[in-house]
Amino acid sequence: MNSLPPPNSPAPVSENIWRRKYRFGSETGVEETWERVAKAVAAAEPVDQDVWASRFHELLSDYRFLPGGRILANAGTERNATLLNCFVMGRLDDSIDGLFDALKESAITLQAGGGIGLDFSPVRPAGAAAVRTGNIASGPVSFMHLWDAMCETMTADRARRGAMMAVLRCDHPDIETFIDAKIQTGALSRFNLSVLVTDKFIRAVDADSDWPLVIEGQVIRVLKARTLWMKILRSAFDTGEPGILFIDRINQENNLGYTESIHASNPCGEVPLPPYGACDLGSLNLTHFVRQPLTPDATFDFNEVANAARLGVRFLDNVLDVSHYPLDVQAQQAHESRRIGLGITGLADALIMLGLAYDSNDGREFTARVLGTMRNAAYEASVELADEKGSFPLFEKDAFLDRPFTRRLPEELRRAIRKKGIRNSHLMAVAPTGSISLLAGNVSAGIEPVFASNVSRRMRRSDGGYDVVDIEDFACRFWRETGGEGLPPAFVTAGGLSPEAHLAMQATAQDFIDNAISKTINANADIAFETFANVYRRAYDLGLKGCTVYRQGSRGEDVLTTVTEGAKCMSDTC
Repeated sequence: MNSLPPPNSPAPVSENIWRRKYRFGSETGVEETWERVAKAVAAAEPVDQDVWASRFHELLSDYRFLPGGRILANAGTERNATLLNCFVMGRLDDSIDGLFDALKESAITLQAGGGIGLDFSPVRPAGAAAVRTGNIASGPVSFMHLWDAMCETMTADRARRGAMMAVLRCDHPDIETFIDAKIQTGALSRFNLSVLVTDKFIRAVDADSDWPLVIEGQVIRVLKARTLWMKILRSAFDTGEPGILFIDRINQENNLGYTESIHASNPCGEVPLPPYGACDLGSLNLTHFVRQPLTPDATFDFNEVANAARLGVRFLDNVLDVSHYPLDVQAQQAHESRRIGLGITGLADALIMLGLAYDSNDGREFTARVLGTMRNAAYEASVELADEKGSFPLFEKDAFLDRPFTRRLPEELRRAIRKKGIRNSHLMAVAPTGSISLLAGNVSAGIEPVFASNVSRRMRRSDGGYDVVDIEDFACRFWRETGGEGLPPAFVTAGGLSPEAHLAMQATAQDFIDNAISKTINANADIAFETFANVYRRAYDLGLKGCTVYRQGSRGEDVLTTVTEGAKCMSDTC
């Protein structure tokens, strides 16, 4: 048990996912994919492109660093497809011309392979009169159905479904209709939904005070804040949606809060973005850095994590320059801020391999140390890149260093930024990493706990249908193949953890993340509603930027099914 399984002989699911999603042309193995991607990303370097291609290839070839899926699928292919996983679209103009222009922009972006986020709050509520025509507005949810149908049409023949996030402010007059929009099975199936929750609304809930619903400053009607809050929670309990984005906190913590306002996020919530902003994502596979795993002498190589983080920052920064952008305004926004999102995957498996419980102070302290090491290395690398290639164009030294997140950086880093500038406005994000974690041998995804030791997973085919594939957790497979009996001692499943344990890990991670975190708090089907409801308020108190709780079985047929002897339970963790 002194080393990981050979990197070139991963689990069968790795070959499966590579063939379905990332193989290009006549590539005969994943090594050829690494070579293609490394060479394409190194093309952004002004000198020594071969040297950087070799370094990037080494970073990729043992599954140490896993770029976002669009990078793996499209880099070096000469396809007219983006390398960026997701975008937030521009602010919607409440007019027929404006809305259908936005629909067209969304279609172009989805066609190029990007998921999208949209804030429907500017759209007038149903029943409002149109000033110029006298027609009666149909409301934001009716337009969401147009986007949903468009997305289905644009992506019906792909192995990767089109992903969209719709958000609506908690004070919009149609907020109740929005909350109920997915109660009917199959409705708006291409959308995730989140409510933009403000600090003022939380205070009104606490005070049980009235809550005005407004549009353009005009109060349309008033209801009790607590009544609306409970409606949000009841829908989430019954259907798994909507999630919640604490939008004031997102803007307060934004490194670019001095020059932009955020109203939406990408489809999984880990990157809140301004209009036309983009996600440029990659994750370090933490299982790779465990030495002597599943033994009493197991250790973690923090120096190597720092080295990988530094090189990962350069890789992702280059992606911004070699990517195709569906819209010119998206390219402009990406190049002005140079946002990237370096994250992690395999956290839960790394904890198991180190003998640390996910729900323990030791487990959370380890996570904090890993992410603190990565944050510092990432910011150091971005400072050095700025010295070499220049700071991002929107950088204003004093304003940037006066933001809440940058004020919490180590003083040595702050001095370096003040002296040399910084290449990227944001550097850290924790994505869900569903497919790339499968590519790495089914390591645990993102910061999520392991769902189960063995699962049956629905995997989408290019014709839109699904295959069901049985897969084994990476750490459990390693334990079994090296002579372990039963399950590893520190093994725990998502369903075996309390909601508080999920929240505690997310809160630990958020301290080190300047973007945000994609995290689903899995709850058992029989959880009491009162317990479920308390999770959202606790998330706010812990300083999180958003919260999604999924109660097992609340969405009907799901992606993952636990493989047991005679019993099955389901949860959606993609």
